[in-house]
Amino acid sequence: MADDKTQANGPDRDRINVNEDFELRDWAKKFDVSPEQIKEAVGAVGDRADAVEMHLKGSRASSNASREAAAGGSK
Repeated sequence: MADDKTQANGPDRDRINVNEDFELRDWAKKFDVSPEQIKEAVGAVGDRADAVEMHLKGSRASSNASREAAAGGSK
């Protein structure tokens, strides 16, 4: 579906268009990541916002676990 800027919160709000700077900025802010991380996630799992969110959360979880393990901590 084309990105219709006149329909805020419309059907395309569950998809991320990495070719639109304003969308990258908005999604990056929503997920507390960089626009580049949004692009990488979309490349990995597609443009569905829910899949991107899960991918980013999984990336953080493994990154945090890796850092804890490297620091000698365990949970």
